Amino acid sequence: YRIDDAAMQGVLLDYLENGLVPALNRAGIDRVGVFTVVQNPEEPDLSVYLIVPYPDEAAFSGIRPRLEMDKKYLATAASIYTQPKETPVYTRVESWFMKAFTGMPKMVLPEQTAAGEARIFEVRVYMSHNDEMARRKIEMFNNGEIEVMFEVGLAPLLYGETLIGDNVPNLTYILSAPDMDTHREHWKAFGAHPKWQRMRAMERYQGTVSGIDNYFLEPTDFSQI
Repeated sequence: YRIDDAAMQGVLLDYLENGLVPALNRAGIDRVGVFTVVQNPEEPDLSVYLIVPYPDEAAFSGIRPRLEMDKKYLATAASIYTQPKETPVYTRVESWFMKAFTGMPKMVLPEQTAAGEARIFEVRVYMSHNDEMARRKIEMFNNGEIEVMFEVGLAPLLYGETLIGDNVPNLTYILSAPDMDTHREHWKAFGAHPKWQRMRAMERYQGTVSGIDNYFLEPTDFSQI
């Protein structure tokens, strides 16, 4: 959700906490993540990010009709639906529909989530210049890169191939850590790992990534991730 007003961010977070997330849970969808951006003082960003893990395409396509029949949800959603167009809660919603990698078909929640401890998440988007190179990069993750990331403590949350969204072809993965310093140490260990060094030198995987975007998120108090 793109937002340009701090008060409206509060309205949206209240709607998500008391409306959408409980409604998704009632519909059988758990582990719904809600995040705000780790702030850069030079470029403040009030965006709010959601992660909604659907088990299949039918669950995804069927969620809107289900929400429209949920009276509890509709009562809370009134805070969004009755907002005049001159002062919208959010300026726009951007969505990415992703398919989980075979090497990690389900999310793995960081241990800090269950313990209710502080945690951060790094979102990394790898763009490729054509579909074949994107496929090879996904293959690289499935054939060992994911394993190395777990070994060095980068604590991956998910890996997804973007089926619908901006800047395709691309893939997105999300890493977690208790804090930024720990996360940096894990990245150092990854870069020095001999298996990663061997994989990155393989001719088959050369030139698979044409651009990288990354940003950091922190969970809200009610996030289930």
